[in-house]
Parts: sequence; structure tokens; C-alpha cells
Amino acid sequence: MYRRLSSIMFPFMTILLIGAIYWGYQEHQEKNSILIKAENQYQRAFHDLSFHMDKLHEQLGNTLAVNSTSMGYHRKGLVNVWRLTSQAQNEISQLPLSYLPFTEAEDFLSHISNFAYKTAVRDLTKNPLSDEEFKTLKTLYDKSDEIAKQLDHMQSDVLANNLRWMDVEVAIASNQADGSNQIVDGLRSMNEKVGAYPELNWGPSVTSMYEKRTIKMLGGEFAKAEDIKRKAAEYLKVDPSAVEVAENGQDSEYASFSAVANAMDSNQKVQMDFTKKGGQLIWFMKNRDIGEKKIDFGQAKASADKFLNEFGFANMRAVSYDMYQNSGSFTYVGTQNGVLIYPEKVTVKVALDNGEALGLQASDFVYENHKRELPSPIMSKAEAKKAINPNFQVRSEQLALIENEMGEEVLCYEYTGKINSSMYRIYINALNGIEETIEHLTLEDEKTTNS
Repeated sequence: MYRRLSSIMFPFMTILLIGAIYWGYQEHQEKNSILIKAENQYQRAFHDLSFHMDKLHEQLGNTLAVNSTSMGYHRKGLVNVWRLTSQAQNEISQLPLSYLPFTEAEDFLSHISNFAYKTAVRDLTKNPLSDEEFKTLKTLYDKSDEIAKQLDHMQSDVLANNLRWMDVEVAIASNQADGSNQIVDGLRSMNEKVGAYPELNWGPSVTSMYEKRTIKMLGGEFAKAEDIKRKAAEYLKVDPSAVEVAENGQDSEYASFSAVANAMDSNQKVQMDFTKKGGQLIWFMKNRDIGEKKIDFGQAKASADKFLNEFGFANMRAVSYDMYQNSGSFTYVGTQNGVLIYPEKVTVKVALDNGEALGLQASDFVYENHKRELPSPIMSKAEAKKAINPNFQVRSEQLALIENEMGEEVLCYEYTGKINSSMYRIYINALNGIEETIEHLTLEDEKTTNS
């Protein structure tokens, strides 16, 4: 009996063993294929990065070499600098640097990119490069040479020693000590050198992009936890004892308060954030599952309007609407003397099952809301309209304050209309007639604007 059983089981087990070996071999081959593909991608990104940094240094030199009055070449050179830094940033994002502090180098490239772009897009015939900007370009030329040379040296090591980026990933993840991997050491050294560079004058338009919002920007007195508890209770119509308050970033420039409570009409938890200075509401979220869509656009809009009024956001105008699954988000902007103030922005999230407002994001409004000295338009609506495509069918027009590509607030005529079967908003500078920007509108956006 045992002989008969073994005669049956032995071939069966042999087949299973062979199958397991084959399966393991296939898995090993597939794993190797994936590793080789990832390594090739890392190598390509690194060598492209080295090439583009060399070209960036060369392009900065070319831009500085021409006559200071060569506006056309300056624009061309700065556009190329912007293009090359953008490519370099993209290649850095493809390298396995998640656990490696490389932020200084990335931030430096980001500043170069924005400096080149914002300088190139302005009218250099009327506002040519200043002496300070030439000085900045000269410094960037010198520093980019240092970075390019260090990358070239690392590239030589990679090729000469057959270094693998897969080993870099392992070394970073395991936090190995200095000297354990040549590529990691080179990248760390580069980041430290860039971090030690003296602060450059990037100009106000670029500097403003990196300014962080702190409590110094706000007015009013410093709120206490008890003040926030009372405010949150008032908003939610609950007893203050039901509200829990915690301070975030205590004694720092980013101090704020978080309040948590259950809504009066349900057991659903509500979270709110307030600024410490002034005690202003900047974030609200009610957590609950949203059912199937049952209400229409008009009902959702009415709910968002009511929510903003109840929470003290007056004189706001809805300008856009986005729908995701069973919720809709309305974007509102402030108004002053009938002018839309786009920097003062608030977003309200509405559940489309019953129209309940579930979320508020108001940090843009809180930090940008102040009384502005609005200039008077120099151009009339009719004069400004001449800058628009004659085929553009204007449906509405009004004054609006926007931020242009230079980060400056400019007064514009906002023309909403249709061309090529699509809706757009076009912004024409009310002082000089320049077309500042254009944005495409969805059917929901158009409906929001007209409601």
C-alpha cells in the first residue's frame, strides 16, 4: 500500500517542486527586471541633471556677456534659464531623495526659476534689468558653476566606479554614516554648500512668493483658549463646556488654536482652527458620510451663502464652483466699493445630499483682508475692450483686483464671455490696457457668476 501511495505522490511532489522552482525563478527575473528599469531611470535622471546644470551655467554666462541694452537677448536668455531650471527640478524629483535633506538645493533652483520667469515676462523695453538684477545674475552664474562642477565630479565617480542609485536608496533609508556612499556624501555636501550661500536680492515679486503667513501679518489682540472656546461654541450653538481647545505652535510665529466639539443638531464631530492673533476663524470641517446627490445647484448655492453670512463673512461674491462626487465647493471673493477683490478668497464645501455646509477654508481671506486704496481706472471700459479679440462675445463686465504674474495687485476690467464655444474670463489692466490673464470657465462657473 505504501509503495503504491509513494508511486503516486512522488511524481506529484516532483511536479510541485519543479513548479515552485520555476515560479521562484520567474519572480526573481521579474524583480530583477523592475530593479534594472528603476536603476536606468535614476541614472538617466542624474546624468540629465548634470547636463542641464552645465547648460544653465552656460546660459547665465551668455545672458551676462551681451550688451546691457540687449533687451531681446536678455529676455531670450532668461526664458532659457527658466526652462533649464524647470528641467533640473523635474530631474531631481525623479531621484530617490525622499529621506535625504536636499531642500536647500531644491529651494535655490526654485528661486532661480521664479526670478528668471518673472523678469522675462515683464516689458524689458520699459523696465530693463536693473544693476541689482545684473548683480544677482552674476552671483547665480558663479554659484551655478560650483554646483555644475560638483555634479560633474559625482558623475565621474558614478561612471568610474559603477555606482548604483539603488544602493543610494538603501543608504539613505538606513541612515548610514558619512563616507558609506559617495553619491549620498556628494549630495549632502552640495546641499550644505547651497545652504551657506549669502542671501540674494531676488526682487519683491519673487520674495513675496516665499513669504510665510505668520501672526505678525494679523491685527487685533492675542486670543486666549477661553476666548476661542466661546467663539467656537457661539458658531456651533453649543455650551462652551462641550468645546475642547488646543494651542498649536505655542510661542511661535505660527501659533493658532484648534477647537473640537460635536454639532448641536447631530453627533458629528466638528473641527475648527482660529488664528491666535485676532481669534479669526480660518478653517472649519464637519466629518460625516455624504449620501446620494439630491439637491440642485441653486439650493447648494443658497446654503453656502447662508453659511458665510452666519459665520460673519459679509460682502462676498461667488466666482466659481467645483463638484466632486456628492459634494460641491464654492469659491467666494471679497468686494470693496463694487470691485471684486480676488486675493480675499473663501471656499465653502456643501454636501449635495441635504445642502449642509461641511467645510470652510478662509486663510486667504483672513490674511489678505484689509481696506485698500483702490486706484481710479485710467482707461474706460470701451477703451480696455479694444484689447479683446473682436470675436469674443462679452456677456458681463466689472472691475476686479487680481494678482498678476509678478505677484502685484492690479486693477482690471473683468470681461466674461464666449468664444469658440467656450466661456472665459479675460482681465484687462484698467490703467494701461495690458491683457493680464485669461481663465477658462466651466458651465458651473458661469452659472455661479450669474446667480
